[in-house]
Amino acid sequence: MLRSILIYLSQAAWARKIVTGWSFSWRAASRFVAGENLQDAIEASRELNSKGINATLDHLGEHTSDPEKALQATEDVLEALSAIDSAGVRANFSIKLTQIGLALDEELCKDNLERIIRHAQKYNNFVRIDMEDSPWIDKTLSLYEYIREDCLCDNVGIVIQSYLYRSEEDITKILKMNGRVRLCKGAYQEPEDIAFPSKRDVDANYDKLTEILVDGALLADSLAISEDGKIPPIPAIATHDEMRIQHAKAYMKKANLSFSAIEFQMLFGIRRDLQEQLANDGYPVRVYVPYGTEWYPYFTRRLAERPANLWFFISNLFRK
Repeated sequence: MLRSILIYLSQAAWARKIVTGWSFSWRAASRFVAGENLQDAIEASRELNSKGINATLDHLGEHTSDPEKALQATEDVLEALSAIDSAGVRANFSIKLTQIGLALDEELCKDNLERIIRHAQKYNNFVRIDMEDSPWIDKTLSLYEYIREDCLCDNVGIVIQSYLYRSEEDITKILKMNGRVRLCKGAYQEPEDIAFPSKRDVDANYDKLTEILVDGALLADSLAISEDGKIPPIPAIATHDEMRIQHAKAYMKKANLSFSAIEFQMLFGIRRDLQEQLANDGYPVRVYVPYGTEWYPYFTRRLAERPANLWFFISNLFRK
């Protein structure tokens, strides 16, 4: 119930206006968001790199309301990719397609996406397409396939969510292209006819999909993370759930998959101890580094994911 309420609030304009008006809100949100500008994200990436951890930057924003804003969001991503190269940080980039126009005009979004991927190619860098809620899944996968198959671009990956019934079929199709998949549990509120309603079933499906990704990596000759940390391997296991991580480690050992052919991904500000532990143990680790002024929806979904995050926010109510 609490999760449903918070996810609703993440999309409610009235709640956004109230919460972002509280002086302490940014103080709490800054645990999960690197800053409001690109340089903040570059510096956060540099700090992660010093600990042996790679980064993926995300300029926060989704569901742009007009073509000009979608074009500006595209320009912002191009600028960020250039800045990553200039700074020499071990980082790539993640985008949401509704931020670059998917909800406005699919052709506009396609053009913007291709511009971004081609620009990343100039720097031998990689772009991950984030997955949004269910109304956008088919269009997102279609555009991903367009970039991979029609544009012949290999420097692009996709996100798949384990709480959806369809995800096994989607992953199987993606692996036929040797596609790179970021596997997460899912952060949106979805109806029971398309998503597993219980955490136990979501976790079980996550483990199953992890095994399918590991097997797919082996069939693709264990494609390794690039030496500069920008191009990830096929499986990106994106979770803070230690049981899911332990399952992935055990299965990759059983399958004899090398450390360099799998990556563990986590969110900025969450389980820093676990991030550093995995990196110290020799596993590739990447942290999702969000930045920008549009932090409210992202922050609220983080509160919905774990009660500990919500209590962290509430505790800031009483700090000066």
